Amino acid sequence: MTTKLHHLKPAVGAKTDKKRVARGDRGRGGKTAGRGTKGTGARGTVPAGFEGGQLPMIRRQPKRPGFNNPNKVVFAVINVGRLDAAFEAGDEVTPETLVAKGLVKKKRPVKLLGHGEITTALTISVDAITQTARDKVTAAGGTVV
Repeated sequence: MTTKLHHLKPAVGAKTDKKRVARGDRGRGGKTAGRGTKGTGARGTVPAGFEGGQLPMIRRQPKRPGFNNPNKVVFAVINVGRLDAAFEAGDEVTPETLVAKGLVKKKRPVKLLGHGEITTALTISVDAITQTARDKVTAAGGTVV
């Protein structure tokens, strides 16, 4: 025999009656109806984010979004492809020479990236260098200090 929609019933125990509270002082949910005595929780709805009177988390957060890390190191970046046109073979590349030639604008730690090609042999002394840039400089006959 096939089961039809009008024969279906929920599993035993799946449907329970709603608990009726505040219906007299004799039952389980009588008098204060499980809300304790007095206070906001007994009277009505507690506002979302209410933390019992202390300054809420939403008001303790900074007004503007985001987080500024004071210890973050911001590098002035330059690619190896720009060094080829700016320096002669055998020159030494330092953050000071890069600022003097106008390749780096601000006096910051300098990081050398590996985009582009380099053919001149240079001696490079910067604060940080990627592995790709290191490989390209050494392949061109230069050294990284």
